Amino acid sequence: MSEPEHLRPEFEKFFRAEPRVFRAPGRINLIGEHVDYNDGLVMPAAIDLAAWVAASPRTDRKIVARSLEMEGEFTLDLDVQRPTASGDWSDYVYGVALELDKRGAQLTGANLLVAGDVPIGAGLSSSAALEVASALALADAAGMDLPPEEFARLCQSAESDFVGVSCGIMDQFASCCSRPGEAMLLDCRDLSVRFVTLPSSVRLVLANTMVQHDLTSGKYNKRRAECEQSVERLRRGRPEIRSLRDVTADEIEAARDVLTKTQLRRCRHVTTENQRVLDAEEALATGDVQWLGRLISASHQSLRDDYEVSCRELDVMAEIAEQTPGVNGARMMGGGFGGCVIALVDAEYADEFGDRVGPRYAEATGREPWFHVCTLSGGAGPVERVAEPAA
Repeated sequence: MSEPEHLRPEFEKFFRAEPRVFRAPGRINLIGEHVDYNDGLVMPAAIDLAAWVAASPRTDRKIVARSLEMEGEFTLDLDVQRPTASGDWSDYVYGVALELDKRGAQLTGANLLVAGDVPIGAGLSSSAALEVASALALADAAGMDLPPEEFARLCQSAESDFVGVSCGIMDQFASCCSRPGEAMLLDCRDLSVRFVTLPSSVRLVLANTMVQHDLTSGKYNKRRAECEQSVERLRRGRPEIRSLRDVTADEIEAARDVLTKTQLRRCRHVTTENQRVLDAEEALATGDVQWLGRLISASHQSLRDDYEVSCRELDVMAEIAEQTPGVNGARMMGGGFGGCVIALVDAEYADEFGDRVGPRYAEATGREPWFHVCTLSGGAGPVERVAEPAA
């Protein structure tokens, strides 16, 4: 989670100025998937993988963005352009710039150099990390300060309105507002938070299937639309319903004559997943790791069967993980259709998890996976330059 060593020197070479550097972490989600845009309950945490943005102000209103890992140099002149999304990584930078402009920031131009180690398309919110780090850098250059919660809202709007992914606020909120060593139970309706701590006896291990998902492909937005259409049907008899957060699992089962079969499955996932988040909080409070593991595994089954956002590789990875010594539960994580499985692993087995799971997964799928034992991180902010040691 330390700043990439080449970031500042490369920035000074490209832009001939000394930058300020901002870091924004990626996130895991212990449980509570595809419910944030339904006003639901989620349990994310920031992790020790992040995006960094080095920045210095310009004298004009141009934003010039480069990356250490990705190709291209992109320039946006805020005085003459109102761009449309182009499908490359610069969309996330320009989206937050336009949102800051809407909110009255007197944006100056800025030179930006981006770096990061959050795998793209892995369900770890690399996009939210880039958005948040860019927003902090651009706001700082303009002398604008906002509470972390407002930066989260701004970045969510950028991804929804400019990039075109109708996401909830979980990813951006976790990147902005997390605490080191803790997860949070976030209520996505009112943004209230209760922080929770995992027992020291377990670790969270990521297993990347190496199947990249693409939330801009339309499947993610389709799931959200299916939920919203279900709410419209349910409101015919209960106009007080605002979202699926206002409906219980039992009420969904009783509404079989109102919903289509597909809508019934989508709603069943959302309502049961909200309850699993509350049960997970209780399991953590009592230290019941096995119960927590069962909840995590049940979440995968629901995402696979009712929400239909899994894929063969995710299912294979989760199944192999659950057959591995020391694993209490495993599930797909993130938007789905690829990305990572998250496993709740007894601490003494965490470091060997990848050695046990990797060969079996590679044999079954022909793909070489990637593993990471997570350290839970604090939220986004500036990175102070470390003083050079005295000669």
